[in-house]
Amino acid sequence: MRFVPTPLAGAFLLEPERREDDRGFFARTWCDEEADAAGIAVRWVQCNVSFNRRAGTLRGLHFQAAPHAEAKLVRCTAGAIHDVIVDLRHGSATFGRWFAAELTAANQRALFVPEGFAHGFQTLADDSEVFYQMSAAYRAGAGRGLRWDDPELAIRWPHAQTRTVSARDQSWPHLADVALHGEFRRVG
Repeated sequence: MRFVPTPLAGAFLLEPERREDDRGFFARTWCDEEADAAGIAVRWVQCNVSFNRRAGTLRGLHFQAAPHAEAKLVRCTAGAIHDVIVDLRHGSATFGRWFAAELTAANQRALFVPEGFAHGFQTLADDSEVFYQMSAAYRAGAGRGLRWDDPELAIRWPHAQTRTVSARDQSWPHLADVALHGEFRRVG
């Protein structure tokens, strides 16, 4: 598998290297040794799945506050998503910057999201399914979020006309409001 760095330090796109023959293919989707070589030391403790009936469904931007901060490995197992991460690590050279990648069942890429990042996605196809590996168990009291449409972030989301967003995700604060309350972990 290939660990392709993103413009946000510590975040990677993972591309499986397929071994194909007349039966189909085989590909590794995670390897601790290869992750260690890429500078990723993480232990997965929980797996989640999100099924989304309609294209345009937007979920996020979510994160967990310390001490329950979590790394994620996100993969689209059916359909397609526009996957977005935002660096929330104070002191990071890319604090407040975002990165997006298209993850599809066909391209089989995954996005490694380090601790200290918010994460969200918008579906690009009906019946899209997203599989997450998590480094920390979900704690409802630690759950936080950012507005997906924060003008300071200026994230370019697809499907503006057919967007479906939950009331909860529409109620999250803007980055400036959350940052004032020291929600983010420090880098270094």
